[in-house]
Amino acid sequence: MALGVTSQITEVGDVVRVAVAPVFLLSGVGITLTLMTSRLARVVDRARALEQAESSTHESELGELNHRLETLELRSRLLGAAIALCTVCALLVSLVVVTLFLGALLDFQLGLVIAILFIVAMLSFIGALALFLREILFATKTLRIGLRATRLRNRF
Repeated sequence: MALGVTSQITEVGDVVRVAVAPVFLLSGVGITLTLMTSRLARVVDRARALEQAESSTHESELGELNHRLETLELRSRLLGAAIALCTVCALLVSLVVVTLFLGALLDFQLGLVIAILFIVAMLSFIGALALFLREILFATKTLRIGLRATRLRNRF
């Protein structure tokens, strides 16, 4: 009887050791999610501030304001999609950990399922990072620093 309990404890210990890598990955994905949601919150706050300023904006500057709001809208959509893919990744990595334990407890061979879950999780994470990079590149491309008149004067 003690031998059976010892072998079960050893088997669970082995599963815990194998599950440590996905759990570390899950931690990194969580940090990435925090970064992306913080960035999205800043974009949303900026859009709300611009929308509130619309009533006091001169008609000649409404086109510029609309363009800036469209830019923020695209950035928020890119970030929203990146957050969704990152969340899918976190869910799939969590399923990998659960599947590892279920396979050990129920004595099922779930290696193929685990591999597929992990591959799809990594593809989701790659997609999230690609969208995040696209948002960053778009944000820096449309970045405006300084006064408009100063920018126009220095151009010539």
